[in-house]
Amino acid sequence: MPRASRLLAPLLGLGLGLTLSLSLHATGAAADCGSLGPAERLVFTPVSRARWLAPRVRAPGPLDPLYSTVRRFLAVVQLNPFPAELVKSLLNEPESVKVDEVVRYQAGYVVCAVIAGLYLLAVPSAGLCFCCCRRRRHCGGRVKTEHKALACQRGALLAFLLLTTLVLLVGVVCAFTTNQRVHQHTGPSVEAVPETLLSLRGLVADVPQELQAVAEQFSLPQKRVLEDLDGVGLNIGNTIHAQLRSTVEHTLNSVQNLGQALQMSVDHLRALNATAEELRQGQRTLEPAVRELREQLEALLQEGGCQGCASALGQARALELGADFSQVPAVDGALRRLRGVPRANFSEMVQEENSTFNALPLLTALQVADRVQELRKMVKEQPKGLSSLAEGFPSWEAAAHWSRALEDAEQRSRPYLEEVQRYERYRWILGCVLCSMVLLVVVCNLLGLNLGIWGLWAREDPSHSEAKGEAGACFLLLSAGLSFLFAAPLILLVFTTFLVGGNVQTLLCRSWESGELYEFADTPGNLPPSMNLTQLLGLKKNISILLAYEQCREGAALWKVLQLNDSYDLEKHLDISQYTGQLKQDLQNLRVNVQNLDLLSADARRDLQALQSSGIERIQYSSFRGQLQKPVLNTEVEQLAKALDTLAQTQGAPGLQAQLQEKARDLRRLHQQQVLPRQRLMATLNLSVAVLESSVPRLQRETSQTLDAVANLTEELPAWTNRILKTESECLLARETGYFSQYLDWVREEVTQHIATCQPLSGALDNSRVIVCDMLADPWNAFWFCLAWCTFFLIPSIIFAVKTSKYFRPIRKRLSSTSSEETQLFHIPRVTSLKL
Repeated sequence: MPRASRLLAPLLGLGLGLTLSLSLHATGAAADCGSLGPAERLVFTPVSRARWLAPRVRAPGPLDPLYSTVRRFLAVVQLNPFPAELVKSLLNEPESVKVDEVVRYQAGYVVCAVIAGLYLLAVPSAGLCFCCCRRRRHCGGRVKTEHKALACQRGALLAFLLLTTLVLLVGVVCAFTTNQRVHQHTGPSVEAVPETLLSLRGLVADVPQELQAVAEQFSLPQKRVLEDLDGVGLNIGNTIHAQLRSTVEHTLNSVQNLGQALQMSVDHLRALNATAEELRQGQRTLEPAVRELREQLEALLQEGGCQGCASALGQARALELGADFSQVPAVDGALRRLRGVPRANFSEMVQEENSTFNALPLLTALQVADRVQELRKMVKEQPKGLSSLAEGFPSWEAAAHWSRALEDAEQRSRPYLEEVQRYERYRWILGCVLCSMVLLVVVCNLLGLNLGIWGLWAREDPSHSEAKGEAGACFLLLSAGLSFLFAAPLILLVFTTFLVGGNVQTLLCRSWESGELYEFADTPGNLPPSMNLTQLLGLKKNISILLAYEQCREGAALWKVLQLNDSYDLEKHLDISQYTGQLKQDLQNLRVNVQNLDLLSADARRDLQALQSSGIERIQYSSFRGQLQKPVLNTEVEQLAKALDTLAQTQGAPGLQAQLQEKARDLRRLHQQQVLPRQRLMATLNLSVAVLESSVPRLQRETSQTLDAVANLTEELPAWTNRILKTESECLLARETGYFSQYLDWVREEVTQHIATCQPLSGALDNSRVIVCDMLADPWNAFWFCLAWCTFFLIPSIIFAVKTSKYFRPIRKRLSSTSSEETQLFHIPRVTSLKL
């Protein structure tokens, strides 16, 4: 029984296992893509040239408050709005511009020009007067008498002169700094002009070539698709094999186990038949021998001289056959139906089917090879929309106009830019010279103050000379003279730079920042035809410069800004639905034939069908079991032989004693020769009966289930394989369309954001405004502003220097009163006779 259970255990869950495996794998086949994962990330090579202009921004610095102050001053000077009509006339008909209109608009600058003219007349004239006065020793002399308020007057003048000198020093430092800042910014700003024009020139000129390069990169997804198609047959076959493997292997293992169980059942049935027949034949031999021996023992034990033989006589009379195997049913009919079974070698058959199943990937690859070759030919073709991507771009003529205009502007600008750099060098040198003039005045003031104060402190010493005070007074008078001398060139440079820089700020930068300049350019008729952007680009529709600028800043496509949407549809050229539709149709037509995968050979099926019709389950195993439960003989032969040996020892008659011993030996001989072999045969028969009785019902049931399961699996296998193939085809299609989708997304991004974007145009305008207004105009205006404040502060510097110089010279007469004035600061205790 335990051995039978071990042999039949693999068959117990066959039906349930097949059903469960079929349902699970049918579900998994629809959800799993097998070895085909999602599309990998493709890396495309950018085809657009680097035309992105780095934004220029003036970094915040300590001069920003100065720039803001200058702008507010210019806002006060120029209160008039942007003169659209005046600029329009100036651009279109310069001869029609009236002077009074220009003067009316530039009223603030005219007022500043009047102030500068008055300064130019007054200060040099005052300087000539001062020279004449000084020649007669009337100006810049000495204090004649010492009085009580002398110290206060002297201290106040010293303080005002020092404060004025510090203001001049701050102004000249700022003037030096802003002058250098203009010089530093001019070089990079000039160099940025050709770079900007070159970037704008290539904005449209290279678009068709770059679009062609974009179309050519369709070969990248094509290459990946072709690589996938190279191994698609093996991949699909491996997926089918992987999803069917557990079910097929489980089925084949069950068939193999069933074959083993069939072999075992047939062997036991044959053993049962042979053993039963041998027992019946042995029974025909044993029965006469037992009957004869029993009769002899009864006759011997009933003799009168046999003492104590009554108990042995009862055992002798019971000496007869126990099990009668002539009563068991015959199994010849079942054996006759199972003759030659098993014909098939189930182990070899399962091994062959496993080999056939393991060759499924190669079989699949061979079956789909022709279809895959057709797919490869179709994939190698480029969609028509992509092939005409560059040809359909409607900017050939506009690009030519754009390129010619920018090329002409670039060529014309280079000589001017060189001149700008050359004149900027002259301007910087002149600015440094004039700033150095003011600095010279400051130095003279500081030297005069230091020497004069030193001389005042040294007057307490009787041995001290008056040279230090005289030297201080001379430096102060030199400062006044230089101020008169430098006033004219300073005011001329200030007004010239003020007139240029102020108009750049108020007329250009202010309207540029507010957008009035763009609105002026958009108004029809304001710009001459040579400056009209629509005509310059050869466009059919007028475009708004302000709108184009705003759209370009947002990264709008070039054809949107130039209003080319009606003549160029990018999505139409990127429509590859017909291409992918053909690919989908060809993939769905893939077919795999698995008809040659038969899980049961004809001999194996006949063996199992023979087992089903053999009637082995209808054999009356209970009849065998009833006889096997009986002993071979009803009397224990060994015990009866021992009893006869015991009786022989108690008998007095030697003859009877010998006869009893002889019969005991006959009994033992019968037991050894007849009973023990029959007991062994009965044990063998008992094992076969037990195995067959316990396994045959289940064996018949499992045989029926296995035949049904194999038939269903064989029938469903083609449809199941095609479902897996369909799923794999859909996964393959999703993977390949993923490559194409990546390409199309990249094309959209490349065309709309890199190739055909006009952001460099807005970047060039923004950079130009930053260069002209923030990097050049602001420090330029700050320069003349600082130099102007130095120029105008020269007047108080002259006055305070001349007045202060008198207090550094020796006093001619001294005050005779001994008042508290004697103890004041800078008190002069003695009178000298030194004269200028």
